[in-house]
Amino acid sequence: MSEKLWRFTDNLGSFESYNADRIKSLYFPLANERIMSSVSPTLHGDIKTGHGSFLMIPVSRPDLANSRSSRNFWVYLPKTRTSWSACGVSKDIRQIEQDEFRLNAGLLWQQITRRNKEIGLQAKILSFIPAVPQALEIMLVELTNISSKSMELIPTAAIPIYGRSADNLRDHRHVTSLLQRARLDRFGVIAKPTLLFDEKGHHKNKDIYFVLGWDQKSGAPEYIYPTQEMFCQDDSDLESPAAVLKNKLPYKVTLQGKEAMGALRFPEIILPSSGSYSYIIVMGITDDESEIRKAKADFGNLSKVKLALEQSKSSWFKKSNDISFNTGDCNFDNWLRWVSIQPELRRIFGCSFLPDFDYGKGGRGWRDLWQDCLALILNNPKATRRMLVNNFGGIRIDGSNATIIGKANGEFIADRNNISRVWMDHGIWPLVTLELYLNETGDYGILSERIPYFRDSRIFRSGCQDTAWRPSDGTQLKTAAGRVYKGTILEHLLVENLVQFYNVGSHNYVRLEGADWNDGLDMAQENGESVAFSCMYAYNLALLAGLLSGSGIKKVRVFRELGILLEKSGYNNIRAKQKLLNRYFEKTSGRLSGNKREIDVLQLAGDLKEKSSWMNGYIRKKEWLKKGFFNGYYDNEKRRVEGKKKNLMRMSLASQTFPIMGQVADDNQIKHILKSVDKYLFDNESGGYRLNTDFKEQQLKLGRAFSFSYGDKENGAVFNHMVAMFAYALCRRGYGEEAWKVLDSIYAMATNTPKARIYPCIPEYFNIEGRGMYSYLTGSASWFMLTLATQIFGVRGLSGNLLIQPNLSASQFRHQNRISIRRIFAGRKLEVSFFNPKRLKAGRYRIIKASLNAVRFPAFPVNQGKGILIGRREIQRLAQGKTHKIDIFLG
Repeated sequence: MSEKLWRFTDNLGSFESYNADRIKSLYFPLANERIMSSVSPTLHGDIKTGHGSFLMIPVSRPDLANSRSSRNFWVYLPKTRTSWSACGVSKDIRQIEQDEFRLNAGLLWQQITRRNKEIGLQAKILSFIPAVPQALEIMLVELTNISSKSMELIPTAAIPIYGRSADNLRDHRHVTSLLQRARLDRFGVIAKPTLLFDEKGHHKNKDIYFVLGWDQKSGAPEYIYPTQEMFCQDDSDLESPAAVLKNKLPYKVTLQGKEAMGALRFPEIILPSSGSYSYIIVMGITDDESEIRKAKADFGNLSKVKLALEQSKSSWFKKSNDISFNTGDCNFDNWLRWVSIQPELRRIFGCSFLPDFDYGKGGRGWRDLWQDCLALILNNPKATRRMLVNNFGGIRIDGSNATIIGKANGEFIADRNNISRVWMDHGIWPLVTLELYLNETGDYGILSERIPYFRDSRIFRSGCQDTAWRPSDGTQLKTAAGRVYKGTILEHLLVENLVQFYNVGSHNYVRLEGADWNDGLDMAQENGESVAFSCMYAYNLALLAGLLSGSGIKKVRVFRELGILLEKSGYNNIRAKQKLLNRYFEKTSGRLSGNKREIDVLQLAGDLKEKSSWMNGYIRKKEWLKKGFFNGYYDNEKRRVEGKKKNLMRMSLASQTFPIMGQVADDNQIKHILKSVDKYLFDNESGGYRLNTDFKEQQLKLGRAFSFSYGDKENGAVFNHMVAMFAYALCRRGYGEEAWKVLDSIYAMATNTPKARIYPCIPEYFNIEGRGMYSYLTGSASWFMLTLATQIFGVRGLSGNLLIQPNLSASQFRHQNRISIRRIFAGRKLEVSFFNPKRLKAGRYRIIKASLNAVRFPAFPVNQGKGILIGRREIQRLAQGKTHKIDIFLG
């Protein structure tokens, strides 16, 4: 493809495309809190509420052109015996090639238009999910006669109903169809399987799947085909169904034990020249029959559907507008609207429910959860507080955690696939996320919230199984007296980070275990070590020390056994550290004593700071390579991974990001890292930063990642999550120009649509050809928005006060001298504008003047005038509801 795939059409994130139907792998997300859909330009995709309840057949990317996943709408012309698929899913390739196509889409709505001059028809099909507490998707189909004569036509909606678990796609596919019980409704088909079929244990099914339809006058279908067999007949082909192509009417047959079908044939109409007629199709999942009746009432005519569309648009626009930008580049600002809702999409979809994410059974992973919270905190920290407190309950007493978080409060699962596996980086993210929350709110009281610990059969960081534990014991840690033990959030943080200080391998770095941030580093469980994340544990220990020192508290109470991790031991003595950790595990592997001990805060802070300083110095001395970058890993044979090996330079971006972010790398080292990253990891052809160099061979003692083709996923792709974190790390260390170059590279690749072939969003990664892969559901969006808002624009909290300290690049002012950010802080709407008439580079300017609502005001200068600090109380004195304008003049 050489032409551009799409272009924005307004300032609300809406866009249009005239060639999206040529890319069969494209899909678009639709969702509310109860239902999740994917829809392609030909209306392929699926509809589901969870892994066990798919209305349409589950699809992954290669399946998107599969006819059995299409929401088809057929038109039959009796006079000419011609049939036409209004969404372009037909065996008649000639007709499809005659169609003129256009796609219009916006914040979670899509409309396709097909126009066939030979037939004389145009169809507009709108797809969206209403912003209501019901699990349903709506199609609004408008047929228009574009010929000069009136025409007779018979419309038929055709939605195949899968109606069961994704597990049954292969396992027991036919057997589970025998469970299907379909019944006719005046307006469509209602199907309810008898059982949830699972050989581990069958259960009575509660889910009801329905496809209903009516015309613009609320008229019902004339005929209904409740099974695919009846609709397709002997051909069994949904792309050429006999009911349409041969004008076959329904016949008497048993409805039960068949593949269900929501095929609704409406009465024949005569459509005058230029005349239009519309049809409403509602597809949904429920366990309450009354919701089906409610759907008929709520969306029973055109005006109600159009009102629901506007409400849905308004709801998603509001989410995209919590943080918004005016940079003078409308394309960039519009693209950011899509990036800003991606964390919300992942909160709803998890990692499993769009076509690229064809793994897992739902739920969000531990790391995903905390990093998605970064963006949610910026948008609404008050609402996020409960979520944060709840999620700390997923931490085990051994410093590991449940890896899957359900939708209900306190719902934790050890692992998606019941595999005993521990990711060594998981202890990093709760504190990284909480640091942002504390700075945005000043709510240090959250550290004293008391919550339980997660408990299951996995002990010793999944190194052992507790055979005495039973599910009936519950998933919360108990004391010897049988009571659920609760500790403060501060205590949970101490457990996570102190355990990892002692959990070291033969080089005295934190053990890699099942993997770190890079899930592909999963074959070094016994002896692998992650230097990269040892940097972040060092950072966390220093951060905890700072929180304690500034708390004003003199004593903290923790469970008695935690004192083992505070005993003095030689930091260089690996065996002693491992022995101490093992003693702690043994003491906490069953039930806690329930006894508490008091610890002097300043003494504890000093201990944490000492540990952090030792780690920093040790890494800086041992792992800095002469080539100008850090080694980040040791493999399962205890060999250093990075550096020059067999005349080949091996380097990874993560190994540089975390020493910078974790304050291990000094300024001189950062400058060398930047040169090395540009030399070894920046790809001049794509304009992106690759995750690693090409190691040219599998790394069976390190991980599966290096068995992937180079340039895909965790092996050398432009992996946007790490690229965004690299930008964040640079900006926090004062390298604003360099950070913007990194962020801008993501935007440039994402909007280079002839190569990327994606809609507006940040994908998880770009492959070797520059194609965007795994759209929408990625932590990259949170890190991009976090970096742009709090570090590049520099509008962020500091212990609950407002800090404005920009790192804006000179190139960001290329369109206009004034650029701005809108966001909510301390419950007040703020628009912060920056004026840089001389287009000075980041680091070259200071704040020379500031005004609030056009009145100059004094603000406390910080960092030699590069920033200003405004007290939280000053912000809270401002009137609620209106937008307050802060103007910052740079010079």
